[in-house]
Amino acid sequence: MQLNSHEYLPILIPLIILQIGLAIYAIVDVLKHPHYKFGNQIIWIIICAVFSFMGPIIYFAFGKGED
Repeated sequence: MQLNSHEYLPILIPLIILQIGLAIYAIVDVLKHPHYKFGNQIIWIIICAVFSFMGPIIYFAFGKGED
């Protein structure tokens, strides 16, 4: 059985766009938001950029402080 990557493109492209969009949204929110539950702005930018899928989820679940 040969694996054809073209078969998976309709599934992968939306997931990649979602992943990049989520990372960009989280980084913009980190830059605009002055308060964090844990850490500081630099740490959250690094987490959101390096761990591009889980980083933003961790930020919104545990890092974003109250307004």
